[in-house]
Amino acid sequence: MTKPSLPELLHAAVDAVGGVERPGQVTMAESVSEAIDDGSHLLIQAGTGTGKSLGYLVPALAHGDRVVVATATLALQRQLVERDLPRTVEALHPLLRRRPEFAMLKGRSNYLCLHRLHEGVPQEEDEGLFDPFEAAAPTSKLGQDLMRLRDWSDDTETGDRDDLTPGVSDRAWSQVSVSSRECLGASKCAYGAECFAEMARERAKLAEVVVTNHALLAIDAIEGAPVLPQHEVLIVDEAHELVSRVTGVATGELTPGQVNRAVRRAARLVNEKAADQLQTAAEGFERLMELALPGRLEEIPEDLGYALLALRDAARTVISALGATRDKSVQDEDVVRKQALASVESVHEVAERISHGSEYDVVWYERHDRFGASLRVAPLSVSGLLREKLFADRSVVLTSATLKLGGDFNGVGASLGLAPEGTEGEDLPVWKGVDVGSPFDYPKQGILYVAKHLSRPVRDGGRDDMLDELTELIQAAGGRTLGLFSSMRAAQLAAEELRSRIPEFPILLQGEETLGELIKNFAADPRTCLFGTLSLWQGVDVPGPSCQLVVMDKIPFPRPDDPLMSARQKAVEEAGGNGFMAVAATHAALLMAQGAGRLVRATGDRGVVAVLDQRLATARYGSYLKASLPDFWYTTDRNQVRRSLSAIDAAAKADGK
Repeated sequence: MTKPSLPELLHAAVDAVGGVERPGQVTMAESVSEAIDDGSHLLIQAGTGTGKSLGYLVPALAHGDRVVVATATLALQRQLVERDLPRTVEALHPLLRRRPEFAMLKGRSNYLCLHRLHEGVPQEEDEGLFDPFEAAAPTSKLGQDLMRLRDWSDDTETGDRDDLTPGVSDRAWSQVSVSSRECLGASKCAYGAECFAEMARERAKLAEVVVTNHALLAIDAIEGAPVLPQHEVLIVDEAHELVSRVTGVATGELTPGQVNRAVRRAARLVNEKAADQLQTAAEGFERLMELALPGRLEEIPEDLGYALLALRDAARTVISALGATRDKSVQDEDVVRKQALASVESVHEVAERISHGSEYDVVWYERHDRFGASLRVAPLSVSGLLREKLFADRSVVLTSATLKLGGDFNGVGASLGLAPEGTEGEDLPVWKGVDVGSPFDYPKQGILYVAKHLSRPVRDGGRDDMLDELTELIQAAGGRTLGLFSSMRAAQLAAEELRSRIPEFPILLQGEETLGELIKNFAADPRTCLFGTLSLWQGVDVPGPSCQLVVMDKIPFPRPDDPLMSARQKAVEEAGGNGFMAVAATHAALLMAQGAGRLVRATGDRGVVAVLDQRLATARYGSYLKASLPDFWYTTDRNQVRRSLSAIDAAAKADGK
């Protein structure tokens, strides 16, 4: 039997999912196949509607080696595992003459822990364990969630939190899950043979396709101990998110509450001298944290430095003591000890890292009204880490609808540790960028409008002329508006003002309901508007007439006082580069491209992306930002835009939408 061709395989897969084969999808599949075959790396931009999941799954399955697919969002993971992979595998089986297995793999804390469920949770003040099911009032929300979890544990095959619908609170889940550090290990746990997390790992070892998330991919790269099974091909979907997810995993935090929790957990298991040393260090650290001022710490103040060293040394002493002593009077001592060790090791690692003062780290102090004070430490850049860990010994494909910023892939490539495309060098990964376009006719389906006549935005300042413009645009559109704001405060001010100005158009505000409920209600009523900040720039998929106007209040540059972004910008400048363009403009371009992508989600969609920031039309960097957006018809004519919105609204109403 002759080997089936890639076009044959793709055609069979597209038929199986009820899709339509598109030229961009064919180009994508061919490019991915070529990269896998020659072991090279690929950055591939595939616009919304291309069908990129099949564009990489089909060539990956045809190749036959194990592939890991890492995504940023739960929605895409579910789509792959519940829809795309089952149908694709079934469709390709007759042609490939094999049925590839696939599996989902997440971090341990995403799975129900049977030991926690049946034996209880270590207490912090007293010895032994307590039963959260007895401690929580049966009629309370926590009690109800815990009872649902107990019932669910008898039915679930995966123990995966995301398979529990409706979900439960983080507080409830924390009672029945453990981190990898807190886990006893399958060989020491009475429930090891039934462990959901271990079963997920075993399924992943046997699977040809392993679907995971960016965070687990980052842990696999950073911590050295392999979490993912050996694989020859890595595909990173939603790759525009990868750098921020890796940065998040590589960020450490130290808070007084965290340190005091470690003291309580360790106190009953170590000698009095070690416990007192950690208690004293914790008190000294907490006093200083009450005095500190928010912002980046380019040098650690002397008194804080001493406090961190005392904390580090005391934590090290306690770690040694935890390993050297046993106390049979403590109920389920192994579990209590493991939790204490996890807490103290975390304190030790972050205190050590901040005390060490690496030039490759950024340290800053934060204070939140709700969460209190914290010290945070993050890598100045993850590009070197990604270059070394991500692109070695396997072919890597990174794909997203937004990888090409300012007209090329080099900006995103640099953040991933890649030299400019075409650069050759002994230690430089070979890669190429491919843009397969979009099935949408952007110049005919959308307008990019820049309100050039408005005053220049000022930080945290209200703009009456912007609110006037927004009011008129919403009225012209008949509602149907997604408002993307650069800060939560700006979104709240706009919602409050416009609710009084145009009460006939309901305005939903992020934070007043769950994101899922907000999007559902927004999609259900075309007259409704939805205002919010960061997650709305990337997380809204509402095709059709409910979203015909996407408004950005201003260019979403990072805040000037953002410690990590400002440090990265300064580092680029000190190396002779343009820090503003490399960091701030790239950050803004990526968000704007994602935000503008909310408008056209289907071939019948029509509408306007309105940027209420004159700088997009007047500043020198405006052309770079515009080049990062879909190729909409561009105008600064406010009257033309109002006429267009009114016409789109009238057409939707005529269709009964």
